[in-house]
Amino acid sequence: MKEIEKIITFYKQIDWEKEKVALGTLVKVEGSAYRRIGARMFVSQSGNWVGGISGGCLEGDALKRAQIAILKNESSIVVYDTTEDDPHQIGVGLGCNGRIEVLFTPIDPTDSNNQVEFLKNIINNRTPTILLQILNIDAGDKSLRGNFYGEKDAAQLAHVINVSEEKISEKLKIVYLRGRSKVITFTNDAGASYEVLYELIRPKIKLICIGDNYDVKAFLGIGKELGWEVHVAGKLNKIGKDFYKAAQKVYSLEDAEKIVADDFTAIVLMSHDYKTDFKLLKKYMQLDIPYIGLLGPKKRMIKMQDQLIEEGSELTLEMMPNIFGPVGLDIGAENPEEIALSIAAEIITTFRKRDGGNLRKRSGTIHERG
Repeated sequence: MKEIEKIITFYKQIDWEKEKVALGTLVKVEGSAYRRIGARMFVSQSGNWVGGISGGCLEGDALKRAQIAILKNESSIVVYDTTEDDPHQIGVGLGCNGRIEVLFTPIDPTDSNNQVEFLKNIINNRTPTILLQILNIDAGDKSLRGNFYGEKDAAQLAHVINVSEEKISEKLKIVYLRGRSKVITFTNDAGASYEVLYELIRPKIKLICIGDNYDVKAFLGIGKELGWEVHVAGKLNKIGKDFYKAAQKVYSLEDAEKIVADDFTAIVLMSHDYKTDFKLLKKYMQLDIPYIGLLGPKKRMIKMQDQLIEEGSELTLEMMPNIFGPVGLDIGAENPEEIALSIAAEIITTFRKRDGGNLRKRSGTIHERG
């Protein structure tokens, strides 16, 4: 989401009387690659660009391809393939024996529904969105390549590729259920085949941090760098200007319970005050959110557990997989910045449904296949 925000910012700054632009989107990945489906690169005719589709090895060639798309005013798909490990092929650094496809699409600023405008409209959504894009076409209308549709436009997509709306909608449900983008091929009765990318765009992580000490400042900095939506609640007389710069909104401790949480929210209790953390924990335990972190030693969480039992709570911390205490991954963190890093990493593993282990010990591919 942070990359999309950068593209939108660049888009708003374009002088359309002097510039034309194109959007490069990574739409298919086979084998190993540095980036995943949905990585974007926004390019101007003069050669300025933001975003990226690789670790830096493909951007030079992608810049030229985007400028060609601008010149021809038509969408194209370019394949970068290093599965044969040929050192003379462009893209040798794309991630080691991988194959990716990139869709380059000219952007029309007079079209109020162009791709960047679409992204502008969903950037602040707090629920996932699926963007549908027509990719490779076999025996069909080649001019449809690059066309994109929102979920509400499923009927329109079904009409232009001549398949039933039910088929389009059925795949929408599957992508939502799997939680991953996927390329699906539809073949109509006339024998024409169309590849359609179902790109699942998730909301940015919303971080709610309870605390006002110097370790919170380090955590907010990492959250902001990751492009998260950062909120913080603490004693207002202790919160400095740096907190206001890093956070989207600052709350008093009294208003902490009023911060709205959703399915993409992580809450970290780090006030260093037992009563404050315990009071808020009881409130947040009632919410169906993926991550609640408790800063402090394990004995502190055990004390909270015992107190919950004494108060007659039917919920116990051990029963709740979304309670993380002590908070953070075991990386041997010692200072506030390292502790913040360990917490942020644990939040990411939770939302991506990974265990946070060493990649060298992982069997199979680094990224799950679509």
